[in-house]
Amino acid sequence: MELLLEAPQVAVEIEHYENDMSSYRFVTLRGRINEVDEDDEKLKVKEMFIDMIKDKNLSPNVMEAIGHSPEDPLESILDEERCFVWKLVDVKEIVALKNS
Repeated sequence: MELLLEAPQVAVEIEHYENDMSSYRFVTLRGRINEVDEDDEKLKVKEMFIDMIKDKNLSPNVMEAIGHSPEDPLESILDEERCFVWKLVDVKEIVALKNS
């Protein structure tokens, strides 16, 4: 956490690929990461995250990635401050790769 505050330059990679790599896409975005401080914005992002978990029927194990137990109800994401919300800003470069 301290490192991100001291040196907020990051590269974020988004990827999609088949297990056998017969099809793949990668996008890397270089920019700066800022912590979201506004309660309304944090709540909106958390609600979107809960919707994504439900819509994609993700495993409850995803809760561990944000400091919760897989047994915790999804709504605990809204009620408790166990995770931080960050935003990618000032994107300086986008690099993409995909197979034909």
